[in-house]
Amino acid sequence: MMRAALFRTTGPSSVLEYVANATKPVPAAGQLLVKNQYIGINFIDTYHRTGLYKVPLPYIPGREASGVVEAIGDGVTGFNVGDRVAYMAANTCAEYALASKDQIIKVPANVSMEKAAALLLQGATAMSLVRLAYEVKKGDHVLIHAAAGGTGQLLVQIAKHYGAIVIGTTSSAEKAETAKKAGADHVILYTTQNVKEEVLKITNGKGVQVVYDGIGKSTFDISLSCLARLGTLASFGNASGKVDDVDIMKLVPNAIRLMRPSLFSFIKDRADFDFLVDPLVELFASGKLTLHVHKVYDLADIKSAHDDLESGKTQGKLILKV
Repeated sequence: MMRAALFRTTGPSSVLEYVANATKPVPAAGQLLVKNQYIGINFIDTYHRTGLYKVPLPYIPGREASGVVEAIGDGVTGFNVGDRVAYMAANTCAEYALASKDQIIKVPANVSMEKAAALLLQGATAMSLVRLAYEVKKGDHVLIHAAAGGTGQLLVQIAKHYGAIVIGTTSSAEKAETAKKAGADHVILYTTQNVKEEVLKITNGKGVQVVYDGIGKSTFDISLSCLARLGTLASFGNASGKVDDVDIMKLVPNAIRLMRPSLFSFIKDRADFDFLVDPLVELFASGKLTLHVHKVYDLADIKSAHDDLESGKTQGKLILKV
């Protein structure tokens, strides 16, 4: 048996339970059993909990963690029991979880297990947006909503690494400073400034080449209005709710490209995983990419972590400690 967080029905954070008698999984061929130390919290966890993304019930949430290899299934090479690892997988909000051999890495010696649990999902998401959803080129103007959030800060840094001029949006002056520290060239306070007007000022009336929008419903039309001719809107999240049905004719005036990217649609095998994660880990381990952990919670306090994430008041990553 093992400790775990789970929900038996979808709904608000109150549906989450902390139990001590969940079934400990057994690794099949191609899998590793990991004894978790830290678990990353992400918006996808709330989408599963609310029912926006359908999952079988009862369900243990979580899509990433770090820990130590406990057991190894057939067909897995390159790993040993006791290795420090970080991985992306389902059902990670538990004392133990199963990792696929294709979505797991050894944690570099100079990287803490806390930071390792915080890096992979949001970091690989950011890398996939900058390298696949729209391949950022030197000199591109890029608009990133929620630039002080966990994914936002990583997006800012990675877009800058590939040569972009980054415009971020935040809700407060405090968050604006966080976005600037991450490397944003310009920050717009959407609570007091007109985002479209400010973007056009910054880009001399042309608009941006790409908008990375993890907010969803409340920012979708604003994002479209900020794009240059032949610009791309990568709408990758639903923090404010699912985007309403889209009138495709809105894309016509500037010949806009619209994409709804998903990290797990980009990663289908080990080669896909390595394409995104190898440069991510290299940047982080070398100190060229920084990662801010906003708060660490006990696994039993997962409700508070979900509430804080959904409040929109956090800056950086939320982590559970097992």
